[in-house]
Amino acid sequence: MKKLFISQPMRGKSDQEILRERETAIKSAEKLVGGPVEVIDSFFQSAPVDAKPLWFLGKSLELLSNADIAYFASGWEEARGCKIEHDCAIAYGIKSIES
Repeated sequence: MKKLFISQPMRGKSDQEILRERETAIKSAEKLVGGPVEVIDSFFQSAPVDAKPLWFLGKSLELLSNADIAYFASGWEEARGCKIEHDCAIAYGIKSIES
């Protein structure tokens, strides 16, 4: 089973919006690979209260290193963390899907 990393802008979105977008990403990836995927959970709902954006990016890159496929949700080009995740996925040969 392929491991899926989802990169998505989260600033200003509710948890429900983020989770809906993740479901779309999962369905899209499953269509592409022709079967179920194992989702790498990169939605940090229990992050430290004082966590800075770079903390989130560091954790995300660690998770991305285990992915077979990375899905980049709409608006990723405008989010600095997503852009870095995209650059890393390309540089390290992780297959990428853009919404």
